[in-house]
Amino acid sequence: MTINTPYIGRFAPSPTGDLHFGSLVTALASYIRAKSFSGKWLLRIEDVDIYRNQKGSDLSIINSLLQHGFQWDDEIVYQSNRSHIYKEYLNKLSLENKVYICNCSRKDLQKSVKNIETGEYLYQRTCFRKNIQFSSNQSYRVKTEPSNISFYDHLQGFFTQNIERDVGDFIIWRKENFASYQLAVVIDDELQNITEVVRGYDLFVQTPRQIYLQNLLNFRRTEYFHIPLVIDMFGNKLSKQNKAKPLNLQTPEKNLIQALDFLGLEENALRHLRKNSYNCNEIINYAIKNLNLNLMFQTKSKEMNSTL
Repeated sequence: MTINTPYIGRFAPSPTGDLHFGSLVTALASYIRAKSFSGKWLLRIEDVDIYRNQKGSDLSIINSLLQHGFQWDDEIVYQSNRSHIYKEYLNKLSLENKVYICNCSRKDLQKSVKNIETGEYLYQRTCFRKNIQFSSNQSYRVKTEPSNISFYDHLQGFFTQNIERDVGDFIIWRKENFASYQLAVVIDDELQNITEVVRGYDLFVQTPRQIYLQNLLNFRRTEYFHIPLVIDMFGNKLSKQNKAKPLNLQTPEKNLIQALDFLGLEENALRHLRKNSYNCNEIINYAIKNLNLNLMFQTKSKEMNSTL
């Protein structure tokens, strides 16, 4: 963090289901990180992909956060209300000839080479020189350059990725006529003045393409802090897609202490919290004073201790 820049962090869940333990860990890590710098913590609902949203999930997530003692410092931002903003920036990139229209299908894309590290197919610029006129059911891809994007993650260390070689021209506007995650998140982080993004390691390799977009749009660069993923005993990430169990809202204090154990709070401090009948706000305030997230070990994932 720079000395003169006020810290602003955020938690940005997608409303695709109830809040689970993995999401609680991320929310708590981002909250502690923000408050340890005497900063602000914002809540954003990333519901730009209307086809993945589950009705009522946003209210369920908000309620779960409130039950666990979280307090955000500004009004909640919904991406679904900001499509016109994302479109303005898409038009800007289009006028600058930095994007092009693509009508390739998923089947077409699967003919390309797959990047083992990211699990994504490398687009072969099939539509790059077609000069396609925009109509419905078409996407926009950003033109990439054969340059390295490097960044320092405050937990995981340095990482470098060649966007053109390792990612290829990636989609920033979906054929269903809404912004991709990559474009929306970069614009929102800029407009909300986010100084550091705390999130799970599954998004680590996607960070360089977000920095690439920041550079194209002349945005300032955000700092990053990628925490280990919570995995189950079978090595699967706790996620809504893997049908992770919703948080038990009858035991919010226990949930928080378990999340702090995952995040590396020392055993004496955990015993102190278990021994005293602290409420959620008291547990979080204790963690802000006693947990240094910088001391977490550098790892991609960590199994949840199911015995707590």
